Amino acid sequence: MEIRFRSALAEDVPALHAALSQLSVDLGDHHVAQEEDLLRAGFGPDPAFGAILAELGPPAAARTVGVSLFSPVFSTVRGAAGVYVADLWVAAEMRGQKLGQRLLGAVLEVAQDRWRARFLKLNVYEDSPDARRFYERLGFTPAQSQTEMILEEAGCAALRGER
Repeated sequence: MEIRFRSALAEDVPALHAALSQLSVDLGDHHVAQEEDLLRAGFGPDPAFGAILAELGPPAAARTVGVSLFSPVFSTVRGAAGVYVADLWVAAEMRGQKLGQRLLGAVLEVAQDRWRARFLKLNVYEDSPDARRFYERLGFTPAQSQTEMILEEAGCAALRGER
């Protein structure tokens, strides 16, 4: 059977949520996002992310076997827009068939159309050597002289001057 790739729509939120929940299980992460969070953030008037679904089977009975969730970034160093892949999930039975690579290619196509993206970035967990090898085989290289820094919700509230 052929795998189809398409941009997720609001009605795909349950399938998107199920795939991202499974990704959290696979990684041993605590999964916080709920369907309503995905619907609000990704499918409102100013979406914070896009998503690609990889589906197997006839359209009326398609099964989601891969997902990528992504958002735009801009780099003044590169002088260009890019795309940040926040999540990439491939169903266990589909791994080893280049589905992850094809999902990233689909993300790049969408990102080039929407934002004229010229680069792709993502994070890899330090305790995921298989994922790191996968990305390195595709040509990804570690960012040099950079440390990802995050200001969590309480810190954001404090920065805004909220108590």
